[in-house]
Amino acid sequence: MKIFWRTVWQGQAIVVYRDDTQVDRLDASQIERVVLVHRGSGNAPGDVVLALIELESECLIFPAETGITGPVNFERQAFWTERACVYWVAERRAPLPRRMRRGSWVLPFAPEFMRVPRAQLAGRIERWPLQGPQTWEQRKWQFIADRQPFASKDDSHLGS
Repeated sequence: MKIFWRTVWQGQAIVVYRDDTQVDRLDASQIERVVLVHRGSGNAPGDVVLALIELESECLIFPAETGITGPVNFERQAFWTERACVYWVAERRAPLPRRMRRGSWVLPFAPEFMRVPRAQLAGRIERWPLQGPQTWEQRKWQFIADRQPFASKDDSHLGS
């Protein structure tokens, strides 16, 4: 039987459900950084394969199947813009420990939502070439600006 994950905003908290049971709740004000790990160019909503949310002492790993990209990319845009804490990295440049990685086509395993001590991942994350801070909306406008004839990197103000 397939497990149904979802994440939703409830007040100032992001709540995680597995099927119809609440399994976690995090106070959004505690979020220090969100890292969206993507495949391909990362310019389509479906490119995000997981979100890693850093709190003071923990990291929360949300596979895309949890629906986390909705609350981060498309809801509460003013919150994310003000916080300036959303970063992006290509999946191939963001290795995680084996038990936390997505599977291959041979073993289509996907990790479930989990909390891990931040110290356990800090060394790895420090080596990831993060892009940002940049909300989905800012990223979309930057993508459009970069494809314009005679585009310059100084057009970063577009979409802000």
